[in-house]
Amino acid sequence: MRRAHRPQAVAIAEGYIPSWSNGLEPEFLSHETASILHVSDAGAHVTITVYFSDREPAGPYRLTVPARRTVHQRFNEFEDPEPIPLSTDYASLIESDVPMVVQHTRLDSRQAENALLSTHGLRGRRLSFGRRGFVPAGSGTYRS
Repeated sequence: MRRAHRPQAVAIAEGYIPSWSNGLEPEFLSHETASILHVSDAGAHVTITVYFSDREPAGPYRLTVPARRTVHQRFNEFEDPEPIPLSTDYASLIESDVPMVVQHTRLDSRQAENALLSTHGLRGRRLSFGRRGFVPAGSGTYRS
């Protein structure tokens, strides 16, 4: 008997896409990327909601990750329902109907000496926004 997969959410509390770049495009275009690894036997339906400090959230942005595949989604390529504003701080919540691994990467090429930042998100089946920040719902504790 096959075990049912539980929905999963990953929070990335830091995001920023510089408004300009230094170098050839598209390779050196400043960007944020969510690299999503999905190893299950059926496609993953993923939604990304972007939160801001001074306005309502943007999204959801929807994508499908095929079975046993990876997708590298640049945030500055989102168009529908709206582009992510440049030079604006944001955070994102990435949700999937099946387990996934998410790595968040930023390439900041505003200087000739490029900077690359990479991190994994805070993960939980369901995340809520409590007084202490993002907490997996029902657990009362942080997970990483």
